[in-house]
Amino acid sequence: MVKPLPTNPTPPNKSNLYLKGSKCMHLFHHIPLPTSPLHSNPKGTNMFRPLFASCLLISLGGIASCQPEELEVFFQFFFKVYKNGTIEKLDGSGLDVPASLDSDTGVQSKDIVISPETNVSARLYATKDAAASTGGVPLLVYFHGGGFSTGTAAYFAFHQFVNSVVAKGKVVAVSVSYRLAPEHFLPIGYDDSWAAVKWVASHAGGGGNEPWLKKERVDFNRVYFLGESAGGNIAHNMAMRFGSEKLDGVELKGIVLIHPYFLLKEPTASLLAVNEEMRSNITKLWSYVCPSNTGPSDPRINPVADPDLVKLGCKRVLVCLAERDPLVDAGTKYAEALRGRGGKDVEVFVSRGKTHVFHLREQDSKEASDLIDRVVSFVNC
Repeated sequence: MVKPLPTNPTPPNKSNLYLKGSKCMHLFHHIPLPTSPLHSNPKGTNMFRPLFASCLLISLGGIASCQPEELEVFFQFFFKVYKNGTIEKLDGSGLDVPASLDSDTGVQSKDIVISPETNVSARLYATKDAAASTGGVPLLVYFHGGGFSTGTAAYFAFHQFVNSVVAKGKVVAVSVSYRLAPEHFLPIGYDDSWAAVKWVASHAGGGGNEPWLKKERVDFNRVYFLGESAGGNIAHNMAMRFGSEKLDGVELKGIVLIHPYFLLKEPTASLLAVNEEMRSNITKLWSYVCPSNTGPSDPRINPVADPDLVKLGCKRVLVCLAERDPLVDAGTKYAEALRGRGGKDVEVFVSRGKTHVFHLREQDSKEASDLIDRVVSFVNC
């Protein structure tokens, strides 16, 4: 019998998480994914290639049921929660691509394990010139989006995006794969991301064993954090942590947040512009992935309310927004707070007529190219 999902759930027993190969797994395989206004284009056609096309069943506190009962909430493209405690998670592992040498861009990528104990890993990117550089190039640490609950560094859209940034910017990038909710509630994803940052920093003093991150090839005085959506949230929180836990030999030159997932105490005009179901899903997601949160003023999701915002560990910030994104107003308020109370050098780039994370599904568009050019210009300034 499946136990109800508790108000403040604790991480489930890992042995009961994945029903791989079970009848339940096959019963819920290839569920249809509805079009979301968050991901639809102005003409109403769905341009969003589903991030996740199959699913896994998860039980928080018991064995997952083969016949889930009434649906409690459906976080589109992420996971479903049923009132009997079963969680149906969408799984995108079939859309992962291997690390390789991209013959079109000359970008080489490879996968490494940062922590075998926690399974935290990363995909490294460098151009042929950067991999053999002796002058040192900027270093990007990238945190992927996906509602804190889906995706890896190997997912094709994230891979292609980072590959494009590296190709245009002639930089080295580390794309982090952190543990995901709801199997691993936040702050685990934050802690994994910080472990990756510290692993990167270990190479600054000549330590570490990754040749692509040797200080002769990477300029540790030009380190940037980059992320979109939930990954933008992580990038901000890593910069806050960097401000309080300085890492020897590393200067965080700036952060780039693309369509960051932030919430304010009250719904903004852009959030109220979407239908009630979508608005509810956007706001509820935080509580499901971080049940230990302290409410609408939790600085991890609402940095505008953070009295310590001035302690952000870098001076320069680029906030990239999409005009038709429900989160655009929260991103704008974040930039204003950084300029005011934070005293930071903040640049804002707006993609007109575009929606949330459009650059991941329209990577050949002019607007996506313009966004990448802006990121590259910021990093190489």
